[in-house]
Amino acid sequence: MMCYYRLFVLLALSSFVVESRHLKGNSYELSSFHRSRTNATIEPKIWAVLVAGSNGFVNYRHQADICHAYQILKNGGVEDENIIVFMYDDIAFDIENSRPGVIINKPDGDNVYKGVPKDYTGEDVNVDNLLAAILGNKTGVRGGSGKVVESGPNDHIFIYYADHGGAGILGMPSGVDLTAKDLMNTLKKKHAAKSYKSMVIYVEACESGSIFEGLLPKNMNIYAITAANANESSWGTYCPGEFPSPPSDLDTCLGDLFSISWMEDSDIHDLRKETLDQQYQLVRRRTAVDDMVGASHVMQYGNKTIAKQFVFNYMGANPKNDYYSPSSDDDSSLTTTPSIVSQHDATLLHFWHKFRNAPEGSPKKTEAHKQLMDELSLRKHIDESVNQIISVVFGQEKVPEMLNTVQSAGNPLVHDWDCFKMLVNSFKKQCGSTSRYEMKYSRAFANMCNAGVHINHATLAITQACSTNSPPP
Repeated sequence: MMCYYRLFVLLALSSFVVESRHLKGNSYELSSFHRSRTNATIEPKIWAVLVAGSNGFVNYRHQADICHAYQILKNGGVEDENIIVFMYDDIAFDIENSRPGVIINKPDGDNVYKGVPKDYTGEDVNVDNLLAAILGNKTGVRGGSGKVVESGPNDHIFIYYADHGGAGILGMPSGVDLTAKDLMNTLKKKHAAKSYKSMVIYVEACESGSIFEGLLPKNMNIYAITAANANESSWGTYCPGEFPSPPSDLDTCLGDLFSISWMEDSDIHDLRKETLDQQYQLVRRRTAVDDMVGASHVMQYGNKTIAKQFVFNYMGANPKNDYYSPSSDDDSSLTTTPSIVSQHDATLLHFWHKFRNAPEGSPKKTEAHKQLMDELSLRKHIDESVNQIISVVFGQEKVPEMLNTVQSAGNPLVHDWDCFKMLVNSFKKQCGSTSRYEMKYSRAFANMCNAGVHINHATLAITQACSTNSPPP
């Protein structure tokens, strides 16, 4: 009798296991199924916000970075409903793109544009929509898909931004730029709402450390990595004329050094076994700051204990990489640093190569020459305008001080963020450009605010200088 009882129990257990596997497919999901049936816990979700803050074919690399990041998340199992993409979406079918509908992020790379959600494009890529999306405020977004981060207290959030930046600001293609203070206020509201468990932020931009330096508390469960410290440029890569170079039909940089470093690492590694700190260390080494003139320092901010967590918690994991093991070919590509170009100079490089490669005597040659000359003229106009603004407000003798003063480590860029926001956005409106060259002077406006400038006096000086220094037509 006892033998029959044991056989009955064994058959019952076997039936349960088979049925459970049929429902969930693997051991991870089986345990999830059991927990959901007992209501013991709620499985965490991954939410992601991907932001390309520029437009124009000359800034190809930023949208290419964002599209590549989407493919990593998608391959990692993150659902589209949990991925919110901000990008102008004007390069895949730009007249300059010899491969319509295709965007690549490395010279021999796949099409990373395929399947990317068009949540917020064109003029809908703006500060108000971005901050509302992060907060999960559906009534705060205007246009676009209306998708927002509807996260709960057990969820993980990943935010990745790629674009031009300046001290205290991140560029946006429409409307005003995003200031560090406005971003920080949004993150504090998100934390106060208890609508996430932990958050990871990656920022690709010049002087991106200034977005968090002296501003991001350690008690908000947010861990941030930036492409540069508060005072230096970030770098474009896979640029024309450099090594490795993009295909001959693309006269533009394909990616950014910090960005391609973490993404190419994520493409091949098992992210269930790689920690955020391991990825940070690899990216830091690949920027080769000790070996290259002018390279940047990849920085960490916020709650650094989060860096002990696996990357999987924020990006998912591609099942194809489950059995990854280091090989000489794979790892050598992740430690080799490609040639780099300053974000500020990538535009000039693009126009120069367009001019150089255009047939002699052709309309393309004439147009490329005009674009190059216009960019040089615009930069001269911006340089002279900033000099004039400072001279009018503080006197010529104060120009070097306003241009070059740098806050000590650990201190925020500016004391009066309202003053700073007013000046940088006024300057963008009056003197702004697609290349965003004017962003290199945001520190000067911070220094002016720290020196107690009268806002009305300064904005009037900005208007006069930007309208009288012979900008290009």
